[in-house]
Amino acid sequence: MGWQADLRPLGEYIEAFGAEARLVCGTEEVLPRRVRAVTYDSREAGEGSLFFCKGAHFSADYALAAAKRGAVGYVFDEKSDPTALLAEAGYADLPGIFVPDIRPAISQAAALYYKGLRENLTIIGFTGTKGKSTTTYYSRAILDAWMKREGRPASAVLSGIENYDGVVCEESHLTTQEVFELYKHFRNAVSSGITHLTMEVSSQALKYGRTRGLGFDVAGFLNIGEDHISDIEHADLEDYFTSKLKIFEGSRFACVNLGADEAARVLKAAGAAQQTITFGQQEAADVYGYATVPTDAGVAFRVRTRDWDAPFYISMGGLFNVDNALAAIASAHALGAPVEAIQEGLAQAKASGRMELFAGPDGKTILVDYAHNKMSYEALFSSVAEEYPSRPVITLFGCPGGKAQARRRELSEIAAPASEAVYVTEEDPGEEPPEKIAAEILGYIKEAGGHGIDIADRTEAITRAITEAPAGAVVLVLGKGRETRQKRGTAYVPVESDVQIVQRVITS
Repeated sequence: MGWQADLRPLGEYIEAFGAEARLVCGTEEVLPRRVRAVTYDSREAGEGSLFFCKGAHFSADYALAAAKRGAVGYVFDEKSDPTALLAEAGYADLPGIFVPDIRPAISQAAALYYKGLRENLTIIGFTGTKGKSTTTYYSRAILDAWMKREGRPASAVLSGIENYDGVVCEESHLTTQEVFELYKHFRNAVSSGITHLTMEVSSQALKYGRTRGLGFDVAGFLNIGEDHISDIEHADLEDYFTSKLKIFEGSRFACVNLGADEAARVLKAAGAAQQTITFGQQEAADVYGYATVPTDAGVAFRVRTRDWDAPFYISMGGLFNVDNALAAIASAHALGAPVEAIQEGLAQAKASGRMELFAGPDGKTILVDYAHNKMSYEALFSSVAEEYPSRPVITLFGCPGGKAQARRRELSEIAAPASEAVYVTEEDPGEEPPEKIAAEILGYIKEAGGHGIDIADRTEAITRAITEAPAGAVVLVLGKGRETRQKRGTAYVPVESDVQIVQRVITS
């Protein structure tokens, strides 16, 4: 069923890489050899595979391993040249292809190897500083309701929470995966008869071309705020913003939040798409949300478009989620989904680990959410203040290592004045010492006039945050949701999820 690779000659790949690509090892006699696979993982290399030398931790030994496994050639740039080691090991004649930059070469190779695959799949991508995961799950639920009505398989999803493509169902480690992984998911979806896929699109993916050439059927822009500014991510807000605007390149529909900061600039960039649809709680929006009413179990609101005016309901708390729902509605409406399917899907939508509420002892309410940056914190704490007035707030969070260092100050300055106590704990420290991260956060909490409590072990921290909270408190457990791994060093270590810990604590 579906798509099969058309095995193309090595010479065609070199042409696809552009005029500056050149064969530096081997002779033109190798150009007709067929490429049977493309990979940058030496463990996946096999007979006839074309190996790409990439990655912050790349070693020439990986290229050697690929050569020993029967690679037809290798592609490298100045940062990752394994030629000397390969020659030393007896592979001097293995075709080596130099490219100025390995990243676009990978995208070009994927487009060539998986040629024709993209046409069999409708892809919806959402980017923004906050709300990507929730909007992606709203979109997925709508598509699933639509597909069910038409007797087609449920849609696929690629997110920072999980990946599902009809074959693979797994917890995710990246908001947007690397190029070859993306195409493998697309291949699995098409082979499974899936016709629609929704995905989160990170600024890093856009900056480094992981989605280059995809041409989203719908490119959704939610919002923009300062985040991911660091030595290894984005140099400044302009770089971050410019990267996100690349989502519109080659897209069919651009869906733009009319209420976003810098909306005029976003709309201008959206001109790269074939058609623009605006959404928001502004009357001028093409998909206009209004009459918003919070309920005990969610939020009710109405939506007006040129074609219909209808009521909607989301079962997740937080008034800020209305904009996320409007983005998903606009996306589905652009693709021609019937309003009944949009209503049904939204009413059933759940984003795992997002705004999950639990009743604790002594009238306590525990809220588990993935909120992890300034914009999401501002929206969450504003919503909590509105929905739980006069109740004490206890907050638990951490910050990741090696990236987005500004969050340590920003999240502390938001959480500290709004909380009676802030429990600081581990949250994917990676290769940075967790005690260093915690010390920085505690310092910012103190500067903001708050009370910080340092508990490195996340399970203990959550347990104490709940048990030590005063009666009637709202306990915010933020950052990890239902994730079951912590990144320590370069490894992902299995752990209990925040939701699992909370459920165990409140039932013990």
